[in-house]
Amino acid sequence: MHCDLDTPLPDWIIEHPETTSVFSQLGLDISCGGKSLQYVCRHQGLNPTDVLKQLQTILADCKDDDRGGGEA
Repeated sequence: MHCDLDTPLPDWIIEHPETTSVFSQLGLDISCGGKSLQYVCRHQGLNPTDVLKQLQTILADCKDDDRGGGEA
């Protein structure tokens, strides 16, 4: 599943549990009744596009970790 601004926060967590830390750091309620990322961000006074970029960075970092192997 491709998550975006229209994806409900619970779906983000189900599809990408690693994003939970971002939601927690930003104080976003992940049990928001199925509201979209965009909706929740706007109601918390956050820029949805900036939050999406943070989430995409976490996902890219996790993908790189999966490919990279171990530590040196």
